[in-house]
Amino acid sequence: MTQCYVGVKIVTAWPEDRPARPDGEGMVPGYAVKYEDGYISWSPKDVFERAYLPMGPSNDNKVTQEMVDVMMGLCSEQRLDPKTLLVTAETLTGFRQYETSSCVDPANFDAAIGRECCLKRIKDTLWKCMGFVVQWGRFGLKQK
Repeated sequence: MTQCYVGVKIVTAWPEDRPARPDGEGMVPGYAVKYEDGYISWSPKDVFERAYLPMGPSNDNKVTQEMVDVMMGLCSEQRLDPKTLLVTAETLTGFRQYETSSCVDPANFDAAIGRECCLKRIKDTLWKCMGFVVQWGRFGLKQK
């Protein structure tokens, strides 16, 4: 019986173009990819960049502010009523995070303050989620 699997890996990679044809004519942009066990493969640029988020040049087991900012993707906001703001962040994975901010009196409504509060909570959630992903990618799954 077949089934689907999801996995997360942290790899070392560097830009490396490959010939498009056996005669060496034309080049295809891509990345050489080195896995933890030393195995090296090659991936076309678009395939690689859809699968991996840059972590920086070091091999630290940490999430960086830059990783969280890149993962944030696009943000939008909508005023739901006279005193409530909804902020939506669509991450690079397509997953959406929603946060709201409200005030007691509509006369005190300030979209900039509401946006700031919502974005902080969304980023705090992404820090936690990215920590989960880095842990999984670095150390794999523990067997029961």
